[in-house]
Amino acid sequence: MEYRDNGEFAEVDGLKTFYVRKGTGHPLLLIHGGAPGASTLVSWRRNIDHLAGAGFAVYAYDQPGFGYTDNPADFSMEYRCQHAKSFIDRMELDRFHIIANSQGAYIGARIALEDPRTACLVFTASATLAPRGSAAADAQAGRHAEELRDYVPSLDNIRSMTMKTLFHKHLVDEDLVRLRYEMSIGKNYEALQARKKVPPQRSIADLLPSLRSRTLLLWGRNDAGVAVERGVLLFQALPNAELHVFNECGHWCQWDQTTRFHSIVTGFLNEAHTARS
Repeated sequence: MEYRDNGEFAEVDGLKTFYVRKGTGHPLLLIHGGAPGASTLVSWRRNIDHLAGAGFAVYAYDQPGFGYTDNPADFSMEYRCQHAKSFIDRMELDRFHIIANSQGAYIGARIALEDPRTACLVFTASATLAPRGSAAADAQAGRHAEELRDYVPSLDNIRSMTMKTLFHKHLVDEDLVRLRYEMSIGKNYEALQARKKVPPQRSIADLLPSLRSRTLLLWGRNDAGVAVERGVLLFQALPNAELHVFNECGHWCQWDQTTRFHSIVTGFLNEAHTARS
């Protein structure tokens, strides 16, 4: 489904912000990552319908400088966290779950640490949040980050990048390539260049032991950028977490293992909701 026609815009912290809202039930916030072309329509297009049908009120939004949301004056991760919190307030969400992909997991963790309305968390492989790990894992992440920073928009380049993102290459069809390319050009490419010039996000490693929200970590065994060992280290750092590693799965668990992703995530969230009732 093409969600743009079904999406909406709201002014959030002074920015015209695109989001998709679908379903009824417990509020569920989806936060995409930070790679070229990342956006609601790319990152979550295989998941929104199922999650809404599983009894959740899904809110999937484009971050500042991504997708159809305006570019901000401040391109820092700190502002992306602020905008996310402003979006939650704008939507009037209460006791919400979060599913966050890659770099979005850092934003999700910041929200959970600072907002007591946060219920459960689901994080997919995140180099931004996970401890650095061994020298080999750190070097792997560095190579991956450099490839993302050096991206020059073209259909061939975004196709090659997506082939590395996903394990199942048949998923990289022309529709996905075209859409991700369109989400990586124009103002969004300008934003990518601007993000290179801002300081890195502040570390919250010392705060992870105080993150009490029940957390599900999902990792791909075949992730080209974030080694599984870093998922284990993040699991060990969080006091109330569990870790699931998918075989035949790259960086986007929600794409490579869609059926299992939905089963595990909805089971986890529903079990937590039942436990609270």
